[in-house]
Amino acid sequence: MKVSIVIDTCVFISALRSKNGASYKLLSLIDSSKFKFNLSVPLVLEYEAVAKRMSRAIGLTYQDIDDVIDFMCTIGKHRKVHFLWRPNLKDPNDDFVLELAVESESKYIVTYNIRDFLGAKKFKVKVITPQELLRIIGELS
Repeated sequence: MKVSIVIDTCVFISALRSKNGASYKLLSLIDSSKFKFNLSVPLVLEYEAVAKRMSRAIGLTYQDIDDVIDFMCTIGKHRKVHFLWRPNLKDPNDDFVLELAVESESKYIVTYNIRDFLGAKKFKVKVITPQELLRIIGELS
């Protein structure tokens, strides 16, 4: 059974910034059978807003960003969040990521901002880094 995950925006942006590292490796595997990737409209909109705001710094055009996000939307499992669990996290802007993880019954939120998701424990969602997920799915020793 594939593990179900939610990828935080910081991991998405890190993958766009560099082809080296765990974030890029993780995103390069989203169309594999290694895990199930969950999306919601608020998460996709945040991916787009942050990536386009940083487009010059990451060396991508708006069209490049749209193409990556379109591909992710094709592969990802679209979820509608019916219950809001706010406030739960110290940064209210992260609550929608946790809500998606709860609604999709994701086992993991993949992020570099572990401390931002301390409230996830009460929902039985583990918060891990991309490197940890790659190790779990057998892509990193």
